[in-house]
Order: sequence, then structure tokens, then C-alpha cells
Amino acid sequence: MLAQARKVLERARTITRDDLEHEEDLGAAVAWRLSVIGEAAARLSQATRDQHPEIPWTQIIGMRHRLIHGYDAIDLDIVWQTIQMDLPPLVAALEAIVDR
Repeated sequence: MLAQARKVLERARTITRDDLEHEEDLGAAVAWRLSVIGEAAARLSQATRDQHPEIPWTQIIGMRHRLIHGYDAIDLDIVWQTIQMDLPPLVAALEAIVDR
């Protein structure tokens, strides 16, 4: 999860919201990485998720489901907002867990 989130944030430094829309491969790559984050979260045991309530597990897994099953109607505004607003605190929280 951490590696994928870092890769998305690194890439996001050099792109805009419009780039996601106009560069099909870029949008697909970002969506794929976000879905991998959600898949990894879903594979964690419930006990592990319960130990870290600071992580919004339900929303992360829900994003994965939306990206995978609703691939034909992905809202790039939500994807961009997730990148800009949700990934930085997720990375910080995951780094804190890894550092323990």
C-alpha cells in the first residue's frame, strides 16, 4: 500500500487534473495503483485493520471496488481529490505503522 501510494504522489507532482482526463494511459495507471492500494487493504485481516483505526479502511476498499467494477464511469474529480487530499495523510499513517 505504502509503495503504491508513494508512487502515485510522486507522479502527481508533475501532472494536473486535466492530464488525468486527456492522457488515457496516465489516468488508467493512476486508477490501477489506487485499486492496488484498495486490494492490499482488503487482504489485511480484520484484526490488523482494527489495530489501526486511523486508516480509513472502508473508504480505501470502497474506492478499489468502484475503480474495478465501475471502470466505465470513473469520476476523475474524485480520483484527483483522493490523490491530493487523502493520499498524503495515508502515506504518513502507513509510514508510522511501518516505522513501529
